Amino acid sequence: MCRVFEMSRSGYYRWLKRKPSRRELDNQSLDSQIREIYETSKGRYGSPKITRELRDRGRKVGKNRVAKRMRLAGIRSKIRRKYRVTTDSRHRYPVSPNLLSRNFTTEAPDKVWVSDITYLSTGSGWLYLTVIIDLFSRLVVGWALSSSLSHEMVVTALKRAIRKRNPHKGLIFHSDRGIQYACEDFRNELADHGFVQSMSRKGDCWDNAVAESFFAIIKTELVYHEKYRGHQDTLHSLFEYIEAFYNRERKHSAIGYLAPAEYENRKLKLCA
Repeated sequence: MCRVFEMSRSGYYRWLKRKPSRRELDNQSLDSQIREIYETSKGRYGSPKITRELRDRGRKVGKNRVAKRMRLAGIRSKIRRKYRVTTDSRHRYPVSPNLLSRNFTTEAPDKVWVSDITYLSTGSGWLYLTVIIDLFSRLVVGWALSSSLSHEMVVTALKRAIRKRNPHKGLIFHSDRGIQYACEDFRNELADHGFVQSMSRKGDCWDNAVAESFFAIIKTELVYHEKYRGHQDTLHSLFEYIEAFYNRERKHSAIGYLAPAEYENRKLKLCA
């Protein structure tokens, strides 16, 4: 081997016996931490979020170095894929005005909720996921899974969010113009609690960008990497992701790389 690489045998043995440098030891430690964070996130974190997690743990490191170490180790976050649109705005129900106008920030929790619906493919057919997100912290405050694309699942998600958060009257509920949100039963549910309805403009997904972004995230980080058999295993998978990971652990760039629940707790403590 030494002849092939044109090096002396004595030089090879000196290299074999030498102690690793301080930089090499530091890289080994860093690689181990990166791998642990990556695996804990189930491959969902890229270099920016891993860098932030390392800093939160007291490790001073730059994002370029983390990206390089990940590249050398062959580690990369899960790749984003496109998803289907669920909105059917061809109906006879009235349409509410767009009260947000793409202003996706609010100064307190439970002032503005946004909602949307998406498809999930399983071995037993399509399932439909409704989510309701608080704009303040990006926390998923309510969600429901159904085998039917009916308004009942949206009402169910809303009732769960209300039980969980107990919001005051005047809350703005924003969605697209889908029939599930525009129908009389859902409007009555909002009115019963004194909520104000807001809707996106026709065919403009950017008017509900926060909810659309959540679906892109959950499909990239979870759904596209699973093979669901039916309702029960899908429900279990979504519960684990939304309640245990997304709400409580996943760092969100829009709120200072904090998890939604952590961001909310910190802000409320400051106001107390």
